[in-house]
Amino acid sequence: MPVKPPPPLTRDWILDRLRRAGAIADDPEFQRYMHLPGVQVVPAAVLVPLINQPQGVTVLLTRRTGHLHDHAGQISFPGGRVDETDVDRVATALREAAEEIGIAPSAVEIIGALPEWDIPTGFRVTPVVGWIEPPLELSPDSFEVAEVFEVPLAFFLDPANHERHSDEINGRRRHYYAMPYEGRNIWGATAGMLHTLYRVLHPEG
Repeated sequence: MPVKPPPPLTRDWILDRLRRAGAIADDPEFQRYMHLPGVQVVPAAVLVPLINQPQGVTVLLTRRTGHLHDHAGQISFPGGRVDETDVDRVATALREAAEEIGIAPSAVEIIGALPEWDIPTGFRVTPVVGWIEPPLELSPDSFEVAEVFEVPLAFFLDPANHERHSDEINGRRRHYYAMPYEGRNIWGATAGMLHTLYRVLHPEG
């Protein structure tokens, strides 16, 4: 039986998949909610920027500077904790992206969101998916951001690039994904969110 070719990764197709996704069931070993009962959860949001480049849709990521208190040196989406002035998680994601890498909120079309993710440092993060048309004008905050780079979305939609790992933190076994790309180790919650995006967008998903 011939293999069905994947659909083109257009804005309309991605938007339709996000709208029709419904609930995403947890893998028992890769749970999105990991905070112990009684832990004060800090709400946060990140922007998952999809860039409509001529050569194909890409995902924009950042590498945090090494001196930061939280997640130093890690690869992540632009984002941060909810501010009391934010009207919702979309506002948080857009504000943080503007502060961290200089993306104007007006340049981002919000096309959906992914399920929340817990991070060991106490944050519960809402990934907000945004569509951006080039040209892309950036002005990264050098205090927080060491590097801004893009990865083809197709790379994350290939399950062969999804590595499964585990370690122990605070006496508990933790399972996580890693997606190494050109010498950069994309792992943890960021890779978990990208795996969820894969499950939403995968043609057979």
